[in-house]
Amino acid sequence: MSATRKDPAVTPLTEIQKDAIGRALNLREDISRFHRSWPTPNAPDEPMPTFTWGQLERQLSNLAATRLNAVMTHDLVSATRKQAGFKPPEMVLREILCVASALMDEGFPSSPSPAHGCSDLGEAPMS
Repeated sequence: MSATRKDPAVTPLTEIQKDAIGRALNLREDISRFHRSWPTPNAPDEPMPTFTWGQLERQLSNLAATRLNAVMTHDLVSATRKQAGFKPPEMVLREILCVASALMDEGFPSSPSPAHGCSDLGEAPMS
């Protein structure tokens, strides 16, 4: 008796699946780039006080330079929160600081350059 094995038909990926895989690969590269730029320190450090996403949103909204920026706060914090579980804590902190900087910039969202030196190192697009 010969053992013949039929491979099950492989279903091609849908465009949505391809897009999700592409975004996951981009996020992985963003995290790798972040770790290369800011490796984990060897020395133990004192942790920060904890706060909630709601508290962060409330404070950023209050600090926003314009009414439009204050309105945008919810969406920017929501986008950051959704990606936070996949990123190292320091990378999330960096994104929070970039969001804060942008919201406190009176020229945001019409500024043509990244707000106050926030680079693309380790940051995924917030779309």
